[in-house]
Amino acid sequence: MREEIARVRRVVSDLHAELPRYELVVWTAGNVSQRVPNPDVPDGSADLFVIKPSGVSYDELTPESMVVCDLDGALVDGTRGPSSDTAAHAYVYRHLPEVGGVVHTHSTYATAWAARGEEIPCVLTMMADEFGGPVPVGPFAIIGDDSIGRGIVETLRESRSPAVLMRNHGPFTIGRDARAAVKAAVMCEEVARTVHISRQLGEPLPIEQRHIDSLYDRYQNVYGQK
Repeated sequence: MREEIARVRRVVSDLHAELPRYELVVWTAGNVSQRVPNPDVPDGSADLFVIKPSGVSYDELTPESMVVCDLDGALVDGTRGPSSDTAAHAYVYRHLPEVGGVVHTHSTYATAWAARGEEIPCVLTMMADEFGGPVPVGPFAIIGDDSIGRGIVETLRESRSPAVLMRNHGPFTIGRDARAAVKAAVMCEEVARTVHISRQLGEPLPIEQRHIDSLYDRYQNVYGQK
């Protein structure tokens, strides 16, 4: 497991560089984490996850600076304190065992929708592909405990979307691993921006549910290389 933790530290460190690249974060805001399964405990209860340390600038992040936590959010390995969103990530991993990666950003357009407490309607084929419907809004929650995590889980359990807009806060995304969660964060910001611009020009045209279902099925099960 030590070798796997070292590998995931490299993966998570590298993926943090994607957030400023796609202009999803400013200063030290935002974080990426990835689950590290414990092969000796198949129920997932002894899994760990790797996450960014709190308040460290992106250009200072290295694999060695990443921290390792258990699913209660307690620090297991690392020399710095974990991200202030660690409790939220831990709650997601505890309650959604299929999730292998979690990302949080304050990307401009997605956060603007979150500030209005308004879901992003599914008016683009890209949204049907990636999100399977609208990007939902989660409840207002204060940073510091697992309240945000509870809101994420409660909202995404009722949705095909890998993204949720936590009200007055910003987007959180999930995926089978951290890379998939980063992709969802990039796509969330792109559709938030596009739909916002569309609404400045007029009312966007909805997509029928049957077409959304068809597009989602094709993209998730047929598109790309197998």
